[in-house]
Amino acid sequence: MPDSTSFLPDRSSGHLNATNQDKAAHIKKPYSIAIKSAPITTERLPYVPSSNDRLLDPGVARANSAPTQEHPHGTQGTWHEQHKNQTVLQQHCAYFDPDSDGIIWPLDTYRSTRAWGWSILLAAIAASIIHFGLSYPSNPSWIPDPFFRIWISRVHKNAHGSDSLSYDNEGRFRPQLFEDMFSKYDVEGKGGLSIGDLLKFHKGQRNAFDFWGWSATALEWTAVYLLLWPEDGIVRKEDARQVMDGSIFQIKADEYAAKKQNKGVTGAQSGGMVKSK
Repeated sequence: MPDSTSFLPDRSSGHLNATNQDKAAHIKKPYSIAIKSAPITTERLPYVPSSNDRLLDPGVARANSAPTQEHPHGTQGTWHEQHKNQTVLQQHCAYFDPDSDGIIWPLDTYRSTRAWGWSILLAAIAASIIHFGLSYPSNPSWIPDPFFRIWISRVHKNAHGSDSLSYDNEGRFRPQLFEDMFSKYDVEGKGGLSIGDLLKFHKGQRNAFDFWGWSATALEWTAVYLLLWPEDGIVRKEDARQVMDGSIFQIKADEYAAKKQNKGVTGAQSGGMVKSK
């Protein structure tokens, strides 16, 4: 163990009740991940794979899967078969392209968010912001698209900084950086990020003068929180992973549709007093 971590206390095995200093002290590697002269390195510890981790080569970006420690093969089943020829970033966008023509219109985004139960106003605002910001970079022409469409084949052009950097510049998924987000900001070991954690994440990931990246990251994670709306206020790691590959979007739409249907059944059984909206 390098001397640069010898200052760290040796009181725990590095589990949930351990401090970041404890965890760093128990990483048995021939290098240091924290040094006393740079306190920020002990506050935000990166993910360090162990010899028995199921996640293979976390530093290697995956073209068409979004694996984590808990789900080392990413999303499986029908989702993977349907989208294995798309990058993870393209998979993230696929839900908003219901006719699978590779082009997302503002109306597609509006309808897709309405399917989650979002209000008319919220869905309209979301569609406007998304297409105003993302249309031109993905446009195959130098001439701005008057319809503000988004081309999925070129959506990687919308990569920006000041976020988790879980997508690379080609739209692949980087497991290491996704794991880093939770390793650095879920310091209590909750298995997810609270609003406070997300605010620290936003502050900690900001690059100098990257106003576009700051804004985009804030809006993206606000949308994620509104979509998930966790009862305990914690954005779970697995839910965030499914956001990355887009597999959770249809799940949430199906949940809302079932909720509406159940309300309709209840209303019919009670003489029509309760109606689905």
